[in-house]
Amino acid sequence: MGKALLKLVSTVGVIAMTAGAALASDGPLVTTEWLEENLDNPEVRLIEVSVNPGVYERGHIPGATNFVWHTDLVDPIRRDIASKEQLQDLLRQAGVDDGSTVILYGDTNNWFAAWGAWVLDVYGVENVKLLDGGRVLWEAEGRQVSTTPQEQEPGDITLAEADPALRARIGDVVQASEDGSSAIVDIRSADEYSGKVIAPEGFKETAIRAGHVTNAVNVPWSQAVQEDGRFKSPEELKELYAAAGIDGSKPVITYCRIGERSSHTWFALSKILGYDVKNYDGSWTEYGNAVGVPVTNLAGTVWTGQ
Repeated sequence: MGKALLKLVSTVGVIAMTAGAALASDGPLVTTEWLEENLDNPEVRLIEVSVNPGVYERGHIPGATNFVWHTDLVDPIRRDIASKEQLQDLLRQAGVDDGSTVILYGDTNNWFAAWGAWVLDVYGVENVKLLDGGRVLWEAEGRQVSTTPQEQEPGDITLAEADPALRARIGDVVQASEDGSSAIVDIRSADEYSGKVIAPEGFKETAIRAGHVTNAVNVPWSQAVQEDGRFKSPEELKELYAAAGIDGSKPVITYCRIGERSSHTWFALSKILGYDVKNYDGSWTEYGNAVGVPVTNLAGTVWTGQ
């Protein structure tokens, strides 16, 4: 094969990869098929954010860098998201450039991958996508995994200052509860919402009050996904939330227990449906422990310290 032809083939290959990355930017989700075809795409950076320890080490999608949600994406001292400097350094270590397409995925239906997407959005990172179905679907389809940690050439991404418009504080939630300025979506289970239980069994983070934010509607996060973990279609999501009075006509605040499940619903409402949404990451462990805030406890459960 002549040098001219080799150069042409190489150029076509680069164009094809770049086009593949461009396709990913057309929407907030990528399929397992697309990702498998783009594992070697230099424009793509793949990051796993799982909740269960050791999952990444036992086998991950080839080329993925591991972010540990409770040390990498949060402040280690204050209850807060990672600082701009902390996150920027982390992303650069993962090889992320300003022009990269970042694909996030994880276990438990992408709860913490969605949390990662929300944190990156707060700092203005563009072209951030979720792998639809997460690692559960990837494994169910028998796609390749690796046990070799990924090392990347350092990236050059520069983060913006945190955007407060994407984050609800407790004062925002109290105000919305009182005046209806924003719709509030509690995405926890029906038993958590009613106050029958304060937290799912086995979870340590809890509150001393049961129930939900007064005037919040309950749409459990699980109603937004199909059996295989992929999001429902935009049409189905619109119908689901409209039935609860969430139609995008006014701003929305999502919350759960510690902010990760609500990130999943934030992603559905904000990125898939295009609504104006803030995630309340303080969620019930802050709100249910706060003094003097309006709480509705339908079940009447009283915290006993047990």
